Amino acid sequence: MPDFIYLASQSPRRRQLLEQIGIRHELLLPGNDEDAEGLEAVFPGESPRTYVHRVTSLKLEAAVRRLQVRGLPLAPVLCSDTTVALGRTIYGKPADEPDAVRMLSELSGTTHRVLTCISLWHEGRELQALSESRVRFSPMTVAQVNSYVASGEPMGKAGAYAVQGRAAEYIEHISGSYTGIMGLPLFETMKLLRLVGVAA
Repeated sequence: MPDFIYLASQSPRRRQLLEQIGIRHELLLPGNDEDAEGLEAVFPGESPRTYVHRVTSLKLEAAVRRLQVRGLPLAPVLCSDTTVALGRTIYGKPADEPDAVRMLSELSGTTHRVLTCISLWHEGRELQALSESRVRFSPMTVAQVNSYVASGEPMGKAGAYAVQGRAAEYIEHISGSYTGIMGLPLFETMKLLRLVGVAA
């Protein structure tokens, strides 16, 4: 039975969530020679669900190659990807502050979906699960959007917001998995980990 897993994610929130449920883990991060952001490119006409499944699998493939190239001890490898979607429009990480303003202005006053896919590699096979939640934003004024973007919090976040941060004051309703919206749905994660013999 593995006594730890590799987490192939740079997100401090995902680390905190694994720590919350007592899963021992080590980081398996991309090297300078890897184009980690390039894996998140959206294909024309791609649906949000297809996109998040595909990107998570690509991240897992890259992480497993990394594990093998570095000659590290074998253990399960966990990857996750989160995307925000309004209809079929995919909202990834904002490129800059104006892009964050655009995203938040479009999400303001709407109910959007947050899809987080997790992929787990163990002994040559990939297991996958998807968490889908809905988040309703109250209408935000231009000043509120600009103030939130100026805080710096939206950068590096899918949909340009963090549910556990200052954005919470604009969230009217959540349906689904709070930890999934944060970036790592713990129910689905533990379900996969138990399948490969990892217990909290």
